[in-house]
Amino acid sequence: MSDPPTRLRGSLSVHPRGFGFVQAEDGASAFVPPKLLRGLLDGDRVEAEVRAEPDGRLTASALERTARWRERLYGTARRAKGGWVVDPDPEVANSPWTLLDAAGLEPGDAVVARLDGDAARLVERVQDPAARELARLFERWGIRRGLDAAQATPQPGIASPGRKDLRAVPTLTIDGPSTKDLDDALSAYPADPEGAVRVLISIADVDAQVAEGSAADLEARRRGTTVYLPGHVEPMLARSLSEDALSLMPEVERDVLTCELRIDPEGRILATDLYPSRIRSDARLTYTGAAAFLDHDDPSEVPAAVHETLRWLRTAAARLSAARGARGGVDMVREEARLELDEAGEALALTAVEETSAHRLVERLMVAANEAVGRWLDERGLPGVYRVHPRPTPERVQALASFAHGFGFEAAFGRELSPRGLRAFEAQFEHARCAPAIYTVLRRALGPARYTTEPGMHFGLAAPLYVHFTSPIRRYPDLLVHRIVKRYLTGDRSQVARDPELEALCLELNALTWRARKAEVERRRALVARYFAERGGERHVAHVVLVRPGRLVAQLQGLGVSGAVDWSELPGEGECVLDERSESCTAPDGSRWTVGDALQVEIGDVDLERGFVDLRLLGRA
Repeated sequence: MSDPPTRLRGSLSVHPRGFGFVQAEDGASAFVPPKLLRGLLDGDRVEAEVRAEPDGRLTASALERTARWRERLYGTARRAKGGWVVDPDPEVANSPWTLLDAAGLEPGDAVVARLDGDAARLVERVQDPAARELARLFERWGIRRGLDAAQATPQPGIASPGRKDLRAVPTLTIDGPSTKDLDDALSAYPADPEGAVRVLISIADVDAQVAEGSAADLEARRRGTTVYLPGHVEPMLARSLSEDALSLMPEVERDVLTCELRIDPEGRILATDLYPSRIRSDARLTYTGAAAFLDHDDPSEVPAAVHETLRWLRTAAARLSAARGARGGVDMVREEARLELDEAGEALALTAVEETSAHRLVERLMVAANEAVGRWLDERGLPGVYRVHPRPTPERVQALASFAHGFGFEAAFGRELSPRGLRAFEAQFEHARCAPAIYTVLRRALGPARYTTEPGMHFGLAAPLYVHFTSPIRRYPDLLVHRIVKRYLTGDRSQVARDPELEALCLELNALTWRARKAEVERRRALVARYFAERGGERHVAHVVLVRPGRLVAQLQGLGVSGAVDWSELPGEGECVLDERSESCTAPDGSRWTVGDALQVEIGDVDLERGFVDLRLLGRA
């Protein structure tokens, strides 16, 4: 007699081959047969009746939808009995939906449709091939597109109690050459008699023109973040705000919220002061121009008015680096090649991007400001939108040590990984050629950070408290933190820590941030696949970063992009044996393949539809 069915709550994942899975937060997963998916969409919250199979795996026998975040579908229109239907993106649904308001369509048209009960109403017909690709991607991940005039209308928010006039203080910004939404500016005063340097991190005061509850604010909340795709940016705020009225452009006066830090010679922050101010940026520097000045005393791209300021900023950042190195944590350098696109949006070149001293300077100062604001909020009993990164579980720590061994490094973390232990491990490999691949594995082992109102540690940064404060043009959590600070500065003492409504909003923002990142990764993967489609046989060194049933996923050295080596490429004839615990596999000839292995590979077949690059194994590197 079989065991009675049990209930499983989770998120529905739809496979393009027609079946699906219910994935619970505790890691449990149940297979969903295709026939049960009719009327359901990828990402739906469901409650499933499940039974255990003889091999212990769970299979759903009934599903009930409890929540849905999707509002629209992308798909292909076709005629059906009595009207029209849309065949959705197979990554989203496995069955057609009735299409309403389909006048003027031709069979095979690509469409976007808004969900309306058990049907969908036509929103737009997408004709341009490049537009179709973006539309499919945006609807797959629920990325909102387009902003109307009402969402671009400035509406002042919380009144400031009087802004400090910093217009005469030399101020600069450092960003990439194509960046238009400049939301952070930097200033510094020379050291005082005790050797302490005062650094001013001034952040665009978005609330000064985007009032809470306004059309612009409500749309920003629905988006959660600006989505940066190669060749396309979908902003959180209308471009007239994000790239003009709020952007900290040079020679223009702007309202900001300033975090002033007093940093002693040992990198300790002795004082934190937050206040509204008004600045006038003197120079818009690029990372390469600032780095040339800092490293080679090349002033060609740095105006004389900010030479001294940039040197004092370097002093402050160096002190913060020393203090951060002593407490531990990891830098999490991400190797991603720059995609150079042509006018049609296709990749012309992949070039390695190296972090410069200017990148590190800005990163140190922004992290210091985010930490300081987190402490400032907590000390006053205020609510906070904390960025929490939990300590990894013993199982993850053990797996990480095993992966390190595969790369040729011995971690020996002990029973519990500490931030200093993590930093000591990073010091072993940070200059190795395989370092980018190790960082890829390390990010996966440590797991993601999340937003929450519950104060907690950011383990990866070794920060006792951490918030996002420095990018309110691009991230809604930063705007929330700004408003909390501004209310307090205006005398509002009614705010309460751990607000349940704010916690619910944090959950929404976590989901929006995750979906935006998935869209960015998928767009990049598609462009990379098309780039390599014309380069079959090109040879590379790659490091295994993931072992999955049927394939090794390997990251190409110097480019930070990955492809898959099918197990059929491994030596010997027959089936490989997977060891999920150690994330390795054993080939029929007895050879073992695991995370960290260096391979000689060449570009093989490319699946343009799914953005997958196959790698042919030439041997070990």
